[in-house]
Amino acid sequence: MCGITGIYAYNMVGRVSMINVANATAALSSRGPDYQDIYNDQTIAIGHRRLSIIDPTPEGHQPMWDLGRRYGIVFNGEIYNYKSLKAELLAQGVKFQSETDTEVLLNLYIKEGKECLNKLNGFFAFAIFDHQEKTLFIARDRMGIKPLYYLIDDDRLLFASEMKSIVQYGIDKSIDFSALYTYLQLNYIPAPNTIFKSVKKLLPGHYIYVTPNEITKEAYYKIPYDREKETDLDYEQQKAQLETLLEGSVQKRLVADVPVGSFLSGGVDSSIIATLAKRHKEDLHTFSIGFKDEEFFDETEYARAVAHKIGSEHTVFSLTNNDLYGHVGNILDYIDEPFADSSAIAVYILSNETRKHATVALSGDGADELFAGYNKHAAFLKIIENSTAAQAVNVLQPLWYLLPKSRNNALTNKFRQLHRFSKGMRMSSQERYWSWAGYASEKEAFSMLSSESQLKLDREKYGLLKNSLLQHIPTNESINDLLYADMNMVLPDDMLTKVDRMSMANSLEVRVPFLDHEIVEFAFTLPTESKINGDIRKRILQDTFKDILPTELYNRPKKGFEVPLLKWFRNEMQHTIKNDLLSDQFIAEQGIFDVRMIKKLKKKLFSANPGDVHARIWGLIVFQHWWKRNM
Repeated sequence: MCGITGIYAYNMVGRVSMINVANATAALSSRGPDYQDIYNDQTIAIGHRRLSIIDPTPEGHQPMWDLGRRYGIVFNGEIYNYKSLKAELLAQGVKFQSETDTEVLLNLYIKEGKECLNKLNGFFAFAIFDHQEKTLFIARDRMGIKPLYYLIDDDRLLFASEMKSIVQYGIDKSIDFSALYTYLQLNYIPAPNTIFKSVKKLLPGHYIYVTPNEITKEAYYKIPYDREKETDLDYEQQKAQLETLLEGSVQKRLVADVPVGSFLSGGVDSSIIATLAKRHKEDLHTFSIGFKDEEFFDETEYARAVAHKIGSEHTVFSLTNNDLYGHVGNILDYIDEPFADSSAIAVYILSNETRKHATVALSGDGADELFAGYNKHAAFLKIIENSTAAQAVNVLQPLWYLLPKSRNNALTNKFRQLHRFSKGMRMSSQERYWSWAGYASEKEAFSMLSSESQLKLDREKYGLLKNSLLQHIPTNESINDLLYADMNMVLPDDMLTKVDRMSMANSLEVRVPFLDHEIVEFAFTLPTESKINGDIRKRILQDTFKDILPTELYNRPKKGFEVPLLKWFRNEMQHTIKNDLLSDQFIAEQGIFDVRMIKKLKKKLFSANPGDVHARIWGLIVFQHWWKRNM
């Protein structure tokens, strides 16, 4: 796991930017604290920050070159099948200087070009430069686990693992108001857009090929999904296949020359990963985070039960609200593009504490998107089946509108969910999905913008992005259609972004066994009833591993990884909200948002019926802090 950056210059103007490669590389220090190096010539400048995982010797440092020094590589990620690939290359006479997966990847590209991507099992973002042909090849992994930002103009192509590196080259930082409009709805910005007009995110499963004469950007992979085709395996065979694939995936992800542990939240997903990991790693260390002051969100008792059953060395980081709040400043400072999934706070602290014991951690991310684990999946199923419960909730919509709604306790959270459900029932399939993915409607987000900002909004660009993200959801949607949409938007742009940024802020590599492409492809052959049946979500996961997990993990509500934003906003952050970041004076001087509408949101925040407003306030706080630091 590392940080990469670079510049390909087309002319003398582009070459001037090469002086910034050292600063751009240094900006990625937390992604790679173990070593830094850069290289530049007349065409290319590349930089690398190393977090040593496999072969931590100097032979593994990057930029790395082949024996003839024609090809150079900077690489972020891990190739789990590198040993078998290396054996194939050795049989073809290729010689190696190190024990790294980086050198295997470099030589595989030299042999096979872009076709090498189809042989890789892992997660990655990398760039390979060919001195002789003056070409640059950049690629991102199939699921988008590792990030890659880029900028293309008349003089140069820039790339980097994070925005904070890209901006070091001196770029146009004009805000993309269609991206901001999307952010105000979702609390994150889906790829390929970024907050800046000039910078893009490389989509998962895509590559860029640069020659002196042209730039090619293409997809090399998309999840194979045919809604008309399902597996011929019966349910018992499906379970057996899933267990085989998942155990193999976990085993591959335990390979490292540094300490490896496993996150253990107390949910089914991470519990399965930890249990399978323990089969292959006797000294497995597991890690959980608990909330002393928030019993409603604390799941450490379940995590302890799993750790006791599998016999792992278990560490619980039990935190107070003050402990959580104490990290908010560091998190806001690290965010280099507006991103406001509040559970990132908990992931940051878990990563921070875990890094004191391990350099690599396994996680259960991806299972909800593959096997229908979210509330919205169960809600969609009720609508698809036109269940009696759905009809009853719809009829009672006026009641849900009147009742107090908040995420802060079980009862008011249920009222919030029922109100959200009844509103969604009256929408089209695509609009319902979009609504349930976010916290504000298009109308609400638009009203938050000042009149000047509204004029800067490119509605056509926004519409094209939205349509591309919703294209997988037909009018007669199935659960697998929704999951496919999740895999293309929610997973890479929210969930994986959150884990990557917060773990890398603490120099911790997080590996995600559920997102092995073989498991993903298998999951999309499974019928709906294997994944969700009535109120039983992730059915096949629960059934496959029921015999090896504690019984108390089953049939309990999914709580999510949340933090007590509402309490903070009404107490510790009240001054920041009222007198600083969201003060009337600052909003007016800044000119991006409408003072009157932000005032309304603040009033709702401090009312007895806040609903989901705290999520929207958090989105504004993140943006404002980012704006002050970067603009």
